[in-house]
Amino acid sequence: MYIIAPSILSADFARLGEEVRAVIASGADWIHFDVMDNHYVPNLTIGPLVCAAIRPHTQATIDVHLMVKPVDRIVPDFAKAGANLISFHPEASEHIDRTLALIRECGCQAGLVFNPATPLAWMDHVLDKLDLVLLMSVNPGFGGQKFIAQALDKLRAARARLDAYERESGRRIRLEIDGGVKVDNIAEIARAGADTFVAGSAVFGAGRDADPHRYDTVVAALRTELRSA
Repeated sequence: MYIIAPSILSADFARLGEEVRAVIASGADWIHFDVMDNHYVPNLTIGPLVCAAIRPHTQATIDVHLMVKPVDRIVPDFAKAGANLISFHPEASEHIDRTLALIRECGCQAGLVFNPATPLAWMDHVLDKLDLVLLMSVNPGFGGQKFIAQALDKLRAARARLDAYERESGRRIRLEIDGGVKVDNIAEIARAGADTFVAGSAVFGAGRDADPHRYDTVVAALRTELRSA
């Protein structure tokens, strides 16, 4: 049920293919791919060419999180580059329903991302087009930030909405959390309702301290905590 999706924002970019192979071999499920444009968020990261470069290194789901504005222009590029799931922020789209439809037309699953202060009401009229809801537990833009505790209440509210939708439709939407997820808080986050966990510095940082190529210990610790939840 639980998905661990390490964010390559915290990986060693000089050996990115090796990092991707190592973290999946260590038991992670997805690769989380953070795209920032220095416009919607105050940072600049990576684009479709990097996504295409890592695609041959893994069969795992590549979970692309677009922190860009506008959104629609770049969606087809990431779909062609090998993305499996593409999520975006509602504030960055002129027409949320159309952007979700575009993502699906390109052959990818679609997600909507909520910043800490973004109301959940944005999702209410597009649940039928969502495969994933991503809640930010930090303000987007930089890795390594501290988990915002109020995100737990928002997780519970989102979980209630998604569970109600599943009862009505029979279709499950994943609930992902991103920001400050670590071994010492992942169980509490899971109990609040998350089933998919983005962990960047917690995985790549801890793994690199012990061994630059293996992340078995930290991924196993995250799994142990999730079992306790």
